[in-house]
Amino acid sequence: MPDKSGAAGGPSRVLLLGGTSEIGLGILAALRLSPDTEVLLAGRDEQRMAAAGKELGVRARTLPFDATALDTHQALIDQAFAGGDVDLVISAAGILAGQEILDRDPLGAGMLVETNFTGHVSTLLAAAGRMRAQGHGTIVVLSSIAAIRPRKANFVYGAAKSGLDAFGRGLADSLHGTGVNVLLVRPGFVIGRMTAGMKPAPLSTTPAAVGAAVAARLRGTSPGGLLWVPATLAPLAAAFRLLPRPLWRRLPR
Repeated sequence: MPDKSGAAGGPSRVLLLGGTSEIGLGILAALRLSPDTEVLLAGRDEQRMAAAGKELGVRARTLPFDATALDTHQALIDQAFAGGDVDLVISAAGILAGQEILDRDPLGAGMLVETNFTGHVSTLLAAAGRMRAQGHGTIVVLSSIAAIRPRKANFVYGAAKSGLDAFGRGLADSLHGTGVNVLLVRPGFVIGRMTAGMKPAPLSTTPAAVGAAVAARLRGTSPGGLLWVPATLAPLAAAFRLLPRPLWRRLPR
């Protein structure tokens, strides 16, 4: 973690974009933050965010945030950084809908892309500028195994995650040498609120497991880079890239 940190060696101020995200909150819980840490939870559901802040046992503050309201994002980041340096930014806003639903709802498909990709671009570019100026910090970008090769069963979601994944890699390159790290996280199927009712895929994981893996990386000497959760997904993803397209089309999900 950055040099400018809390008493326990963790971040002093944290911004979670997507303040009710199970994975985002799982990361914060796994970090075991000092009670003196200030956590800024940015999202739409103030009541749920306030309750989550109490469970974390930190100094929590809520900020209104809509991932699709792009013209408000610069002001949101300015507000988050107004109280001082932010050591850790977790970009966790996201929604999921079945492809069969999106096929009948092009506007909904566009909103999914805005939430899962475009909103991350506008908020993280603004945050990266502030962190570059302060000279330290870490940005966590939540990608997905779906980013590697979109499948017909969820190609809109996969396309959005592919865009976010490419953006995260480019952002990391642009911040190299500035003191700001980017950690790109690629979980597999996450069993949680967003996937309720869906049959888990092989090598599934949970918000708590993703949180623990991210927290372990952030506590290490090299908090940036690429993180697969679980780690066994990496060779599977390599195989996905090599699968001939006629076979790829036959995958049921």
